Amino acid sequence: MTTSGIPYFKPSIGQSEVSAVVEVLESGWLTSGATTKEFERAFADAVGASHAIAVNSCTAALHLGLVAANIGPGDEVIVPTMTFAATAEVVAYTGADLVLVDVDADTVCIDPAKVQEAITPRTRAVMPVHYGGQAAPMAEIIALAKAHGLWIVEDAAHAFPATYQGAPIGSIGDVTCFSFYANKTITTGEGGMLTTEDEEIADRIRLLSLHGLSRSAWRRWETRSAWDYDIVETGYKYNLTDIASAIGIEQLQRAQDLRSQRKVLAAEYDRLFDGSKIEPVVVSSPDDSAWHLYVIRVANRAVRDRVIERLQQAEIGSSVHYKPLHLHPQYEANFDRNSFPVASSLFDRIISLPLFPGLTTDQVRIVAETCIAALDS
Repeated sequence: MTTSGIPYFKPSIGQSEVSAVVEVLESGWLTSGATTKEFERAFADAVGASHAIAVNSCTAALHLGLVAANIGPGDEVIVPTMTFAATAEVVAYTGADLVLVDVDADTVCIDPAKVQEAITPRTRAVMPVHYGGQAAPMAEIIALAKAHGLWIVEDAAHAFPATYQGAPIGSIGDVTCFSFYANKTITTGEGGMLTTEDEEIADRIRLLSLHGLSRSAWRRWETRSAWDYDIVETGYKYNLTDIASAIGIEQLQRAQDLRSQRKVLAAEYDRLFDGSKIEPVVVSSPDDSAWHLYVIRVANRAVRDRVIERLQQAEIGSSVHYKPLHLHPQYEANFDRNSFPVASSLFDRIISLPLFPGLTTDQVRIVAETCIAALDS
């Protein structure tokens, strides 16, 4: 079987995004300004949040979410070990101690029972990760947070536009952090968004996102007080540009359609793998998932590596989400690898397959047949 190459992902960019960027370039205002404010308002409306703050990455949003809670040295933050580097790195940025927990074997989302076991008097926050596009078990996480006075910072990098029990992700936790990286449902190239219901938190995060300045450049220009501002707190350079926001506004208008295309392709994978030795990761509620990833499970690491090799030979992109944090050199000295049996086992077995708008059902068939054939070799 041969292919002309199937990428792991490809962003869906059309003429409307190109035109929007050109309009911003011709406006003469390129950094955070009116277009970014428009993007924030539209995104807040899309997820049913009171406030949305655009930033330059989901990492920035996660960091600001912890800083807004005044988390620092001596505090503990609970994070699932099956996640991207950023979820743990932002804990280190604050000086707090990282506490890793295992995940659910079916959904790969954080296991609330393990969160309960990990809570100590020093625990200040928990960071549930909405793996692959489906929501973590937020009812249990919220109950634990209320019982122990914990802050919830949702890592929703995979989870737009997803819902949980009828509520959009972005309207549930204390703060929710989204990614607009190139392979997400909507993209700005690089970028992120933080949502919250708390006006005081939103105001502080806005301040922190741009050097702790009392007024941004756009606000100073609007009020014709071009030079006057105060530094009221040590902040960060985390703002999103109007160029990126212009792309985001156009992408946001197509978000539900882009999600629907992903869902259809995932259902086709399900059909093709039915009856084979390949198990898709369980998606508890397909109608709620953002379908960011399509992840399969095979028997063991040797089989996983063989499938990936066969995909590479056929010029088909794939990935693994994720090598658990406790297995990385940065963290392995601080954590017992035997304490995370589910994540360790999943790492040996999982493969993320191509899933993006523009992928055809014929290409899905080629990917699935390549995977199945690798098992029989």
